[in-house]
Amino acid sequence: MNLSIRTKVVLGYLLWSLLWTAEQTYLLYAQNFSFQFALTDALLTQLFLACFGYVVHTLMKFYQPGSRNALFVIGWNVLLAWAATSCQQYSIDYLVDDVAYTTFLQETFIVRLSFNLLLLMLIALLTWFWAYVNDKNETENRKKASEELARQAELSNLRMQLQPHFLFNSLNSIQALVLLDADKAQKMVQQLSDFLRGTMRKDNQFVLVEEELKLLTLYLDIEKVRFGHRLITNIVAEPETLPCKIPSLLLQPIVENAIKFGLYGTLAETTIYLTINKKENDLWIETSNPFDSDSAASMKGTGFGLSSIQRRLFLLYNRNDLLKTEQRENTFITILRIPQ
Repeated sequence: MNLSIRTKVVLGYLLWSLLWTAEQTYLLYAQNFSFQFALTDALLTQLFLACFGYVVHTLMKFYQPGSRNALFVIGWNVLLAWAATSCQQYSIDYLVDDVAYTTFLQETFIVRLSFNLLLLMLIALLTWFWAYVNDKNETENRKKASEELARQAELSNLRMQLQPHFLFNSLNSIQALVLLDADKAQKMVQQLSDFLRGTMRKDNQFVLVEEELKLLTLYLDIEKVRFGHRLITNIVAEPETLPCKIPSLLLQPIVENAIKFGLYGTLAETTIYLTINKKENDLWIETSNPFDSDSAASMKGTGFGLSSIQRRLFLLYNRNDLLKTEQRENTFITILRIPQ
């Protein structure tokens, strides 16, 4: 059975009260007072301590003092301790009709007052610390929730930017094909519709590799209408990688970047390679394409795709080492590591 923190505190205080009642009863009984007097004194002492301790707890719960008004807190704790001690004295004196015990109560007033003050101050300190920790935890939780909302909003924004970015390029190609080859333009419109329909269904941040490859195939069909025989793709995904999960719409911008720097500026056939395999607990995705540094230098920008992927991976995994690019002679390689 799981108990709440408040329940545990109450049970702990009750256990402490019982133990202290037994201890106080024993100490008074050892002073040659009757067991009835000793037990009455101990029970009334704990009763009024519990009542005034609850008052202190309530005050400290709804009023969090700072260092400047600490003396004010000590002041009203002194008053409450004096009130608790006085109530104890009068109640015990009323119930215990014994002159010797009444004298004993008067002689121990300062001791009882000091003990009550220390206990009430301890309750005040513990309540303040408890409220402080709870407030700090709530602040941290609100901060984390706010950061998570901002992170999700930025991820959604990045995903929404991917579609218009690709859509504008495709529409420009369709416009050019309308005059040159109406059949190809019609085919490309249908393929573009299928691709966009597939991306709009991806509400989750992560999808299976198998699903992502199907969406990538739709994209490549569109690009092959644009580039014809010039675009050749070689996609190899190990069977064990197909059930793995990756961020949705991750492969399309990578391949788009490879096509941009591999086919633009040349009329020759170009092969884009994509391999997916698993090493230990990471999914490795490697894309390679021919690369001409002279023609690439004349292109504007470095491509929205790779920068968006870098940002998405950081937001999802809080790591900056999951995307790496390198050039080996005339081949440009993009390497992705996706933790599983």
